[in-house]
Amino acid sequence: MHVLANLFKKVFRTKSVSSKETGELKRCLSAFDLTLLGVGAIIGTGIFVLTGIAAANQAGPAVILSFIVSGTACAFAALAYAELAASVGGCGSAYGYSYVAFGEIVAWIIGWILLLEYSVSVAAVANGWSGYFNNALHAVGLGLPDVLTKSPELGGIINLPASLIILILMGMLIKGAKQSAQLNTAMVFVKLLAIIIFVGVAMFNVHPENWHPFMPYGWFNTLPDGKTVGVLAGASLVFFAYVGFDAVSTAVEEAKDPQRDVPIGIISSLAFCTIIYVIVAGLLTGIVPYNTLGVDHPVAFALESIGYNWASALVSTGVIAGLTTVMLVLYYGLTRIILAMSRDGLITPYLSHVNPNTQTPIRVIIITGLIMSTAAGLVPLGALAELVNIGTLAAFVLVCLGVIVLRKRQPDLPRPFKNPFTPLFPALGMLSCGALMDFLPQQTWTRFLMWLGLGVVIYFVYSIRHSKLSKS
Repeated sequence: MHVLANLFKKVFRTKSVSSKETGELKRCLSAFDLTLLGVGAIIGTGIFVLTGIAAANQAGPAVILSFIVSGTACAFAALAYAELAASVGGCGSAYGYSYVAFGEIVAWIIGWILLLEYSVSVAAVANGWSGYFNNALHAVGLGLPDVLTKSPELGGIINLPASLIILILMGMLIKGAKQSAQLNTAMVFVKLLAIIIFVGVAMFNVHPENWHPFMPYGWFNTLPDGKTVGVLAGASLVFFAYVGFDAVSTAVEEAKDPQRDVPIGIISSLAFCTIIYVIVAGLLTGIVPYNTLGVDHPVAFALESIGYNWASALVSTGVIAGLTTVMLVLYYGLTRIILAMSRDGLITPYLSHVNPNTQTPIRVIIITGLIMSTAAGLVPLGALAELVNIGTLAAFVLVCLGVIVLRKRQPDLPRPFKNPFTPLFPALGMLSCGALMDFLPQQTWTRFLMWLGLGVVIYFVYSIRHSKLSKS
């Protein structure tokens, strides 16, 4: 019994809010930078790809409601992130918050989930980026052969554009956070211009009859083949469109005024992007029948269908810019989470080094960049992308719970930003994100639990003994 009690005490030891980090990162990001960081991560695959796929296969024109449902769940989580980012801080996002609120084993599991979420997202988006980029090359007669744009499993040698874009972003992140933010800002404006072009053309070509029936699959139904359809099933799919706003919370150590700027960045980027998603989804299903949108470039396809090839070409350019910023921000977030876990001793301290010249964690950036570049070039990720959703939702549930726990455990903790109507809003965040997890396929749950099992083994083999809390 004594051994078990001692083990329980070890795995649930918590980190102090006042713990000081070593190797400080450069404080250079404003609230505007952080907002655009969030927009850069959010507006990408979701608006340019998933909108059409969810409309065609699951929700019909009611995909608008799917975005609202997912956006509402994310809003509750965003308020929780904002409070914890302002009061707890640190560059580890949900990992750091869990360490303070729940203890080491929960923090490790969340960190392990976030590593999967961010790395798989970057490699998956790189594959999508490669397709659009090669299409653009084909348009000017410079397209690459299939053997250089497909993985070995699909009959090629390597997906070269997918591999190279990650290496280019690696070089950008090595230079520094401010330079990366400047590139993100430029790319964000390019893709917002593309969206403005689409909205400007589409609003004059809407055919209201395309919105009937508005909800062809109802709220939620299971077909005989086991496929789930309806607004709520669509919401669990388009949730991927919102993955990334939590990356803003990984920038706490590089924010000029983190207690003020990080909550502004999180909430502003999410609110802005939700409005954009609803507008685009409504117009997209209004200009062409929803059942024709099950393609990998639905926005460009819709514009081509109504005869606006020039607009389709411009939107495709915006897609390339949009997916670039998604990869950049998620890659950035991944490196900061690994940095935080390494500082705490849960993974090798070799990765906690911050270069004194660039003030960036160069070792982490290079190692993760090479791994993701190789994966993007050689592996068709496919269904693995579903793991991103379930992992992110699990992190959101724990962040919402963290607000409630810390309000009880540390009521006097300074909170520059307070989540309103606590514990109601955090509880609604837990319920809504948990419900979206329930709508995901069983296969996704199986893979997710296997990944968690591997993480638990690593924790008990290495992390529990090398943790800085263990040494202290």
